Amino acid sequence: MGKAVTNKLFVITGASGTGKTTISHYLRDNYGIQRVLTHTTRPPRPNEANERDYYFETEDGFQKNHYIESVTYSGYHYGSSREALQKAWQQQPFVSLVLETKGAEAYADVMLKQLVVIYVTVSDPQVLLARLEKRGDVPAEIEKRLSSAEFKRDLEVPPALVNIAHVIVNDTWEQARAQVDQLLKLAVKSDLKLNANK
Repeated sequence: MGKAVTNKLFVITGASGTGKTTISHYLRDNYGIQRVLTHTTRPPRPNEANERDYYFETEDGFQKNHYIESVTYSGYHYGSSREALQKAWQQQPFVSLVLETKGAEAYADVMLKQLVVIYVTVSDPQVLLARLEKRGDVPAEIEKRLSSAEFKRDLEVPPALVNIAHVIVNDTWEQARAQVDQLLKLAVKSDLKLNANK
């Protein structure tokens, strides 16, 4: 056997509707990279389930965790806990985490050498409205999100991530998937083998 595999965290970030969760699922299904669940106080969307999509928390419950980063986005709290990350790494060395850009910056400050940052974007931000509608978001929530300062901020790679982020343009899934596959070839060295499907 080669040298020990170093734990890696693939942080997937970008604005709402760009396809972060889709890429996370692709990494899971095709490369065996499981997603670290984050905590949120927002209500579940249709077909979302607790401890499968997020840890859906009450306000009080949210405060009891130990976070590497936590933010307020469109009036709801989001955070990723140290406990959840360590639990995921105990299962396997490669895991992913879907975050907004401020959260990604926090991880870059704490564990840069173990981080692979994937910033997801689209050529035309106008398409994001249709994507949010298609995934079943409530119209009032869509309007609230698109008008938020956080959404507008996440439409661009923040200065702190410019030199480390791998930008994936998700205008079509075929285009984005090819970019993700290419990134995985670069990010994972020959002695860091993933459980990729043949």
